[in-house]
Amino acid sequence: MSDEKAVKIPAQTDTLTKDGAADGEVLLRVKGLQKHFPIRKGLLQRQTGAVRAVDGIDFEVRKGETLGVVGESGCGKSTMGRLITRLLEPTGGSVEFEGRDITHLGVGQMRPMRRDVQMIFQDPYSSLNPRHTIGTIVGAPFKLQGVAPEGGIKKEVQRLLSVVGLNPEHYNRYPHEFSGGQRQRIGIARALALNPKLVVADEPVSALDVSIQAQVVNLLDDLQEELGLTYVIIAHDLSVVRHVSDRIAVMYLGKIVELADRESLYTAPMHPYTKALMSAVPIPDPKRRGVKSERILLRGDVPSPIAPPSGCRFHTRCWKATEICRTTEPPLAELKPGQRVACHHPENFEDQQPQDTVLLTVAKEAAELVPVGVSEAVAAEAVTSEAAASEEPSEAATSADAPEAATSDEAPEATSSEEAPAEEAAAEATSEETSGQNSADDK
Repeated sequence: MSDEKAVKIPAQTDTLTKDGAADGEVLLRVKGLQKHFPIRKGLLQRQTGAVRAVDGIDFEVRKGETLGVVGESGCGKSTMGRLITRLLEPTGGSVEFEGRDITHLGVGQMRPMRRDVQMIFQDPYSSLNPRHTIGTIVGAPFKLQGVAPEGGIKKEVQRLLSVVGLNPEHYNRYPHEFSGGQRQRIGIARALALNPKLVVADEPVSALDVSIQAQVVNLLDDLQEELGLTYVIIAHDLSVVRHVSDRIAVMYLGKIVELADRESLYTAPMHPYTKALMSAVPIPDPKRRGVKSERILLRGDVPSPIAPPSGCRFHTRCWKATEICRTTEPPLAELKPGQRVACHHPENFEDQQPQDTVLLTVAKEAAELVPVGVSEAVAAEAVTSEAAASEEPSEAATSADAPEAATSDEAPEATSSEEAPAEEAAAEATSEETSGQNSADDK
């Protein structure tokens, strides 16, 4: 087994492009991918609408790189992952793997492709059959594909278990005998059984304890370096995505709004939605404790994918939205080398529609919570003045109101009553001055 492994690994690692993924060979190409789930009502179950989970996305994944996909819940990330692995049938668009169109291949035609495309599911509890032993679960790919590994299936499964950090002697145990992190390692071992070329990881660490997340992420990183794997990692945690990804795609309401390499995206995000996401990432620096930082609070909820807004789908919550944003959908254009953005008025770049300067009403309301165009000196002055005006609140309350305090002179008054955290409201419930307001907020 060791000799066979030594022969296979160099052939794959030659294609690694960790530092220069743009020069690698394209492994996966997606064009105009769509998935609409029909809504049926009535006795005859006639279609009355559709949920546009994925509504036209384009991207490429090159050999040896890791593409991270981030976005809010319900934006279509997991659906996109199931589409490119052909666990779901696309409504429109195309999926090409190694230059071959696999968009509409049947079950029999896709079976040989399953060896090269595998998926790690989000929930480590529901993705493992509780009636099967770990040996049966991890060894299933060999039996389904008719592969006879050297030394037998049992020996190969035990080797895979040791690779992912589990005891090979646990071969005959059942899933309920393992913790969440161990179950996720079992799912990783099953996905790597046939030495695939592409692995789609759907939030592989979101269901795990924080102390285990780093171990699993480092495991995935080590396996990629050793086996020459290509990853598409779907995640909520922006810190995890930054750690493991070469390029990052930001999704919003079924669309990719920004696609860029890791450094460009985190250093100078162009799309307003990306900037809002980045402002929510906590900075683990003890020296910054109690320091007010710029945090963008988006008004309202994500629109329904059943009836998405016209034009730019983010214009209902954007502080830079103008009339053209409401009427014309911006294309995903490459404004900088390696950085593609779908925005008429991008951040950290020249305006694409300078003639359209009249903000929409929703943009004016959103701007109250967003420090747009405020220099660092003005922002620092606003923080200082707000801190001097609010000496009575506790330090915890002051730090909680930091995102709103850096916006404008009117923001602290508006947000102190509307956006106060639940814990702060509970702490002030004993105060006679705010008892009526807190009871109304609780309702």
